[in-house]
Order: sequence, then structure tokens, then C-alpha cells
Amino acid sequence: MSTEVSGTPTGYARGRATREEILDAAMRLFGEVGYTSASLREVASRVGITHPGLLHHFKSKAALLEAVLQRRDEIDEAAIRADREAGVDYFEALVLLVERNARRPAIVELFTTLSGEATSPGHPAHAYFQDRYARVVGTTAEMLEERRLAGGLRPGVDPLTAARLLVAVMDGLQVQWLLEADAQGTRVDMAAGLRAAYAALFVPVDDTAR
Repeated sequence: MSTEVSGTPTGYARGRATREEILDAAMRLFGEVGYTSASLREVASRVGITHPGLLHHFKSKAALLEAVLQRRDEIDEAAIRADREAGVDYFEALVLLVERNARRPAIVELFTTLSGEATSPGHPAHAYFQDRYARVVGTTAEMLEERRLAGGLRPGVDPLTAARLLVAVMDGLQVQWLLEADAQGTRVDMAAGLRAAYAALFVPVDDTAR
């Protein structure tokens, strides 16, 4: 059994720390070069452990990818859940998420790179992104239907179509935001872009109150 002496982490605690370090390094590498081009040896090198040491935590690159994606979802879902529990509207919670992502370029790069790669049916994250898009579009469509029933959608707006448009806006803005990282001038404001999309779909609050 490992023990802790003079502030030195136990074997278990060190194992957990290393696992988190591996996920951080993999998240950055997958975002930089994609899953296909990334190697476990490069991830291990970035963390400062051996390749066999990394395999002690993750038995394969596919297992590591799954853990990285799961971690990303946990971060986002926890943030949205906290906002909703605090009384924040679903659509405002999405804006807050976009604002947080603007401070986490590695997360944005990871999602954008992997979602593009995963359009190939043979990619290990293909099913994950299929399920994720179905879930996100479905939830957003449900929230839009609630807004429609409350008189909050403009006439003729179909909730499912609008949900797909909003998801496309968020993803497209992320691509532009990443491409403008080294450009001169002002980087696209992703939150403002999403709010502009809302304005095109939603009835202004003052109008719904009348």
C-alpha cells in the first residue's frame, strides 16, 4: 500500500494526476493534428512518461479518445447544468457556454478537428458525434417548441429546422474563430453571433409581453 510522506502524493493520487495530465495532453494534441495523425508515443512524451506507462492508464488510442470526449462533455454539461439550476434560460446558457469556449481554445480546436474527421464512418468517434448531434439538436428543438408554444418564435419558424440552424451557427462560428486566431484585426465574437441568430428566430421579449 502506498503512503504519503512529507507531502509526496500517494501512488493512487499520482496515478490520478497522471491520468488528468494524459487527458490534457491528448486533448491538445488531438486538437492540433487530429486523431488520425496523433500518436500515443507523442502524448506520452508530452506528459513525460513512457509509452507502456501511458498504456497502463489507457489500453489503446481509441480508449484515450473516448475518455477525452467524455471529459469534454462532462465539462460542458456540468457548466450548463449549473447555469440552468441558477435559473438561466437554456438559450442564454448556450451563450454562456460559447463565452467560456472563447477562453478555452484547446477545447474549441479539439471539437472542430475531431468533428470534421469523424464524418468518416470508419473513424472511432463517428458514432459518438452522430449521437451527440442527435442529442443536442433534439434538446434544442424541444426548447424551441416550448418557446413556440409560449409565443416566443417568429411566425413560420419550425423548431427542428431552427435547432439545426443554431447548432450550425455555433459550429461555424467556432471554425471562423479558430481561423482568425493569427489574423490581424478583431476576432469574431461567437457569443454576439449566436445572439444575432436568436434575434432572427425569436420574437422580442417586449412583443411577447403584449
